[in-house]
Amino acid sequence: MTESRLRTFVALADTGSVRAAAERLYVTESAVSASVTALARDLGVPLVERAGRGVVLTPAGRVYADYARKLLGLHEEARAAARGEHEPGTGRLRLAAVTTAADQVLPGLLADFRRSWPRVELALEVGPSRRIWAALSAHEADLVLGGRPPAGTRATVLATRSNELVLVAAPGVPFDLRTTPWVMREPGSGTRVAAEAYLAEYEAAPPTLVLGSNGAVIAGAAAGLGAALVHRDAVRHDLAAGRLRVVDAPGTPLPRPWHAVAGPAPAATTRLFVRHLVDSGWTPGA
Repeated sequence: MTESRLRTFVALADTGSVRAAAERLYVTESAVSASVTALARDLGVPLVERAGRGVVLTPAGRVYADYARKLLGLHEEARAAARGEHEPGTGRLRLAAVTTAADQVLPGLLADFRRSWPRVELALEVGPSRRIWAALSAHEADLVLGGRPPAGTRATVLATRSNELVLVAAPGVPFDLRTTPWVMREPGSGTRVAAEAYLAEYEAAPPTLVLGSNGAVIAGAAAGLGAALVHRDAVRHDLAAGRLRVVDAPGTPLPRPWHAVAGPAPAATTRLFVRHLVDSGWTPGA
């Protein structure tokens, strides 16, 4: 079993086809097939089976793919930790952030950090809450910037920053908790979960319109499609320009601090970035 075979198998599991895996890895299709066959032989169990003209993972293959992702992530984590411990300013930092944090919070922080530590290798993944927490659990991210970690996540909160969710609508759009339409993110988004919990608490079931990104939700609210529960950081300029107004709704705004979260044993380069956060005004975690 080699790292190359694991990466090939994970690429096949992620893309669903030998051709797509080969394109991702810049190798031939025959090389992908040979690598997966050799891995299955090493394990002694079938990992894929024929399905029409393609292949699908067997039940054993689906289980092994989850472990393979964690093994590869842990290997990357170990490599980065060793490099960082030797010299934190030359290590690697894999960041994962929810969309609003990536758009509104991280750019300035990353620019300042890069100026101070130009030799740190930075990588950033942006996605919905469930994806970034999965990345942390699978050792695919060293530090997550998002809301509170889900229950059961093996995580260490290293720093926090104040933040709140506000209910906004376009000027002139009347608001009624039970009848005004709500513009929402897709399932899996942290703000979608917060909006659903808020409406359930007040036993309200207004019409909803699902849009596929944070920017689309904000633009939809500004265009008069309905109200939206969003991070204040994301609409600061729209509020100042008068494109949106904060709705006076019961129980709002909702406090939702940003959290900088690592695994149980954050590496030296991760701690270096957290120190940068604290120097920038974040509150140290536990």
